[in-house]
Amino acid sequence: MRIERDSFGEIAVAEEVYWGAQTQRSLENFKIGEGKMPIAVIYGLAEVKAACAKVSWQLGRLDEARAKAIIGAAEEITNGKLDDNFPLRVYQTGSGTQSNMNVNEVIAHRANELLGEDLVHPNDHVNRSQSSNDTFPTAMHLAAYKAIREGVLPELGAMIEVLEQLVEQNTEYIKIGRTHLQDATPISFAQEISGWLGMMQANYRQLSESVSELLGLAIGGTAVGTGLNAPEGFGELVAKELAEKIGYPFYSAANKFHALSSKDALVYVHGALKSLAANAMKFANDVRWLASGPRSGLGEITIPANEPGSSIMPGKINPTQAEALTMVAVTVMGNDAAIGIAASQGNFELNVFMPVIIDKFLESATLLSAGLESFRLHCVSGIRANPERMAENLERSLMLVTALAPEIGYELAAKAAKYAHEHKLSLLQACLELQLVSEEEFKKFVRPEEMI
Repeated sequence: MRIERDSFGEIAVAEEVYWGAQTQRSLENFKIGEGKMPIAVIYGLAEVKAACAKVSWQLGRLDEARAKAIIGAAEEITNGKLDDNFPLRVYQTGSGTQSNMNVNEVIAHRANELLGEDLVHPNDHVNRSQSSNDTFPTAMHLAAYKAIREGVLPELGAMIEVLEQLVEQNTEYIKIGRTHLQDATPISFAQEISGWLGMMQANYRQLSESVSELLGLAIGGTAVGTGLNAPEGFGELVAKELAEKIGYPFYSAANKFHALSSKDALVYVHGALKSLAANAMKFANDVRWLASGPRSGLGEITIPANEPGSSIMPGKINPTQAEALTMVAVTVMGNDAAIGIAASQGNFELNVFMPVIIDKFLESATLLSAGLESFRLHCVSGIRANPERMAENLERSLMLVTALAPEIGYELAAKAAKYAHEHKLSLLQACLELQLVSEEEFKKFVRPEEMI
């Protein structure tokens, strides 16, 4: 052990770690849950520290040696070399101060190691012109934006490509449509797939448009939004540096009081993730309904058999990928409620639910991108039509009578459908027995291929 010091006094810290006194105090005081601060947030904080050090150097507020050492240590963090040095839980101070200090201390310790002497202080140098109140929300936006741009959107694009291919491959199959889980009028299987495709395309558009709300950064606001202890233009210069380094058009938020106290951008973007979760739920449920059976269900499609489905029933195969994706969807919907409530809290100049907001946001983005990828690779790409069952269900459907309504009227058409159902007849047989149309007329009017 070694002895570290902060404004509270001395505390023992393990010799082999890079963190210092404030991290150690948090580690001992907040043993709540098992979830650690997401590493994407830690990387975001490290990117902020590097950018701030570079700007402070440019402005003459930090010497070259310290600045380069801070930048070097921060880059080691973003490269994943120091991941074991960030042990703090999500459930800590609502401003994320302790994780901000965790990063400050690790960078300071490693920077001094690089320099060969103790020149870098976690507060005075690594945190110069900053507050946890502006660095943490800035890191939140960096992490959230990347999670959407580099995770969810690429996977949505891949899913769209697979569905486009399925539409092209299934234009010849006509099946019965269903509303309220009851037989409706005919539809082509390609049209049904196009509904799934349209959902994914809408989600891609919604996320692409909403994610731009995350580009505005709180950096430069320091403690309460006034920019106290930061030079004029500091936030703008840091945002520009981050944009150039990361490759996305980040900018300094115009109103820092809003940027520190409100998390509405994250609520807004997560709303698009919730929309995706809702569509994913519907998509997965459609697939498992259509694949149900294989002999006593709808059985209109087959999906890949990936693993045994039962520990007691030999040969049973279950729609496990659909089940996994629907569980993801439920989690995202729950996360949306947590994020919305958390964003409504906090008082005056600061939201104090930030760690849980970003934890839930990143969980949603990660689960959706991984869940959709798994569903695409192990289920959707292997969907195949069962034309024989589609034709059988289509022929037995009573709602084909809809095509007769313009010829014999709604009331008589309904009478024919009810009569067929009650007497277990085909629609043709019912119409003939009721003398509503001739067989020739029936075949002329009831043509499923013309009803789609």
